[in-house]
Amino acid sequence: MTIAGLGLDAANRSPIILLRDPSGRRQVPIWIDHAQAHNIVAGFQQPQTNRPPLTHDLMVSLLNLGNLKLDRVIIHTIEKSNFQAVLKLHFKKSTVENPEEAPTAIIEVEARPSDAIALAIRTNCSIWMLEKVVAEAAIPVDEEADAEDQDEFRRFLNNVSPADLIRHLKDNDQINENPFDQNDSNTKKQN
Repeated sequence: MTIAGLGLDAANRSPIILLRDPSGRRQVPIWIDHAQAHNIVAGFQQPQTNRPPLTHDLMVSLLNLGNLKLDRVIIHTIEKSNFQAVLKLHFKKSTVENPEEAPTAIIEVEARPSDAIALAIRTNCSIWMLEKVVAEAAIPVDEEADAEDQDEFRRFLNNVSPADLIRHLKDNDQINENPFDQNDSNTKKQN
């Protein structure tokens, strides 16, 4: 999965992170709170050296000090509209002779998806989602159709004048000639 973007729910202004499947045809929206959204956005920005690290930056530092590498994030379950994730960590046992060939142990840690995504951004690890979760929570996306619609709307905006827009709305009975004449609008609706 890739991060398609962050948005706001139009109804309640809650942040949403959108994850897109590799085919680009489905997106999974995950509702998060504002603090979680801030942590995710901060992961995309350059770290500022003049301030103390944020929690997720601190977690990455601790992983590095503990010789742990975040291999991948897996969003594996959705229960009652709550997603569950797991962090897959590799612990490299240090050997003096050849650190490259050292055996690794896999450690799994349960996490909220928002925290897991914030860590994935900071460590450049992959984000996975089980197909059963994608199938249950995804919304279809057609990138080509969306791009065509956006291009068509841009062309429309570039070519329309305010007078054309008013004329179009009048022709489709979406506005009245005289907005103060309520009787005229009631008569048109009844006919």
